Amino acid sequence: MINVGVIGATGSVGSSVMSVCESWPDKISVKALASNKRSEKLSQLAKRFNVSKIYPYEETGSEGLEALVLDPDIDHVVFASSGTAAIKALCSALKAGKTVSLANKESIVVAGKWVMPLVKHHEQLRPLDSEHNAIWQCLHGEDKNFVRKIYLTASGGPFRKFSQEELRTVTPEMALRHPVWDMGAKITIDSATLMNKGIELIEAMYLFGLDESKVDALISPGSFVHGLVEFEDGSVKMLAAEPDMKLPAGSCIFWPERFFPSPKFKRPDFSHEVRFETIDAERFPAIRIARECMRLKGAYPAVLVGADEVAVDFFMKGKIGFTEIAGLVEKVLESRNWTEPENLDEGIALVDEGRREAIRIAG
Repeated sequence: MINVGVIGATGSVGSSVMSVCESWPDKISVKALASNKRSEKLSQLAKRFNVSKIYPYEETGSEGLEALVLDPDIDHVVFASSGTAAIKALCSALKAGKTVSLANKESIVVAGKWVMPLVKHHEQLRPLDSEHNAIWQCLHGEDKNFVRKIYLTASGGPFRKFSQEELRTVTPEMALRHPVWDMGAKITIDSATLMNKGIELIEAMYLFGLDESKVDALISPGSFVHGLVEFEDGSVKMLAAEPDMKLPAGSCIFWPERFFPSPKFKRPDFSHEVRFETIDAERFPAIRIARECMRLKGAYPAVLVGADEVAVDFFMKGKIGFTEIAGLVEKVLESRNWTEPENLDEGIALVDEGRREAIRIAG
C-alpha cells in the first residue's frame, strides 16, 4: 500500500492526483490533504477518502505543511500546489527520505540551489508536470554525459499563429481559452505568453542538472509529444501520450510500475500528426527573457517569478496589455543588479522583491 499525502489537493493538478488515488483504492491510501483554504471541495475529498488529517494553509500555515510531510504514516508526498509556500516543507520531506511527486515549479525555479542537493536518488523526486515527467522517464537508465539536449514541448497556446499586431489586441477572456489543458488562470495566461514554458526551462535546468545550453523547447501542436531527449549519437527518445495529467500523476505514484488497466484513461490516438516548430522569440519574448535568467542564474529566476505574477495580475485587471506582460518583467530584471541570495530565506524573499519592483515600475 502506498500511503500518500497531497498538498494542493483541490487544484487542477491535485484533482488529477486524487482521481488516480480513487481509481486504485487497493494500492493507494490517502492519509492527509492540504489546500490553500478550507472549502467545500476539501471537505468532500476528506469524506470521500476517509481522511481525518486536513491542513488548510490559511489556518495551519507552514506548520501544517510540516506536519503533513513528516507524518510517519505517509511515505509519498505529492506537491500539487503553486507558489513558494511549500518550499520549506519540500526540503523537510526530502531530508526525511520521503518519496516526492512535484508539480510545483516555483520550488525548483526559486530554490533549486538548495532543494536539489537534498535529493538522495533518481526515484526520490519525481516530476509531475507533464513535460518534466516525460524528460524524467526518457532519461531513466541513461548516462547524462551522452545527452546533447532536452526539449520540453509547448502547444503554442491559443495565439500561436497571431501576428505581433494581433497579439496587441488579446484580451484576458481570449487568453484564458487554452486549446489543450484545463488549468488555473495564472498558468493559462503564462501558457499564452509562453512564460510558463520559459519558467519550465529554468526548472528543467535545475531538476536534471544540465547546463542551460542543453535545455530547450519546441512547439508541438496538439500536445501529444510531451518531451524529447536528443543524444550525442543523433538518436532521440520521446514520450507521447494523450494530454491527461492523470498519466504523469500515475507514473509518479506507481513508478517504476506502469498503470494498471483502467477504462478512465484513453489509449493513444495514432492519427495525431506529430510535428515540431521552433518558438518565435520576437512574437513571444518571454522565452528569451527566461533564457537570459537561466544564463544569469543567481537571483534572476526568483525575481522573474515575482515580477511575472504581478504582470499577469495587471493584465487580468486591464492595467496593461497582453504584449506588455513580458515587457514589464524584463524592466524589473533590468532595473538593478540583483544580488545572489546566500540562503533559502533570501531566495524566497527575492520573489517578493520582484513583485514590489514590478508594482513600482508599473506605477
